[in-house]
Amino acid sequence: MKELSLHILDIVQNSIRAEANWIKVIVDEDPESNWLTISIEDNGKGIPEGIKATVTNPFTTTRTLRKVGLGLPLFSQLCVECEGELKVTSEEGKGTCIIGKLRYDHIDRLPIGDVASTMKTLILAKSDIHYVYEHHYRKQIFICDTEEIKGMLEGVPIQDLEILEWVENFIKNNVEALYECWKNNVNIDK
Repeated sequence: MKELSLHILDIVQNSIRAEANWIKVIVDEDPESNWLTISIEDNGKGIPEGIKATVTNPFTTTRTLRKVGLGLPLFSQLCVECEGELKVTSEEGKGTCIIGKLRYDHIDRLPIGDVASTMKTLILAKSDIHYVYEHHYRKQIFICDTEEIKGMLEGVPIQDLEILEWVENFIKNNVEALYECWKNNVNIDK
């Protein structure tokens, strides 16, 4: 995969297959501590106890159509290559939390990529899921919550193409604003 947003897409697809109706994605950039952390949490079925310890093995999968699952193994390998780690916690019937940490300035760390398009794609694919996307940059936080957006739409479906374009631009513009505020030494909470 060429960017981290594609890892996010792949892992969130696992959450969707696990029948989650709430999925939270957090991208936390902290150059001062030299860490980039990506968290994906859901309230799906959870990982069966019998395979929990081997989820980063490519031959461990709950899929029936193919015998290989590469999403978590590839993300885990990337985290380790970037002097970080992948932690997976899960409880059957309650959900799963995937946390990947990577050295922020590591030469092998992939770019974050187009997370706004990734979120747009996920909403289009499964608009009934409650998605929360958070982007943290140097202690500044942007949050996009699809339930809040749906509440403002007054019956217009969130998967309407014009709404999806707006959501994508909303995420892009606000993440860019996080970077600009820091660059200009402005606290957006003021």
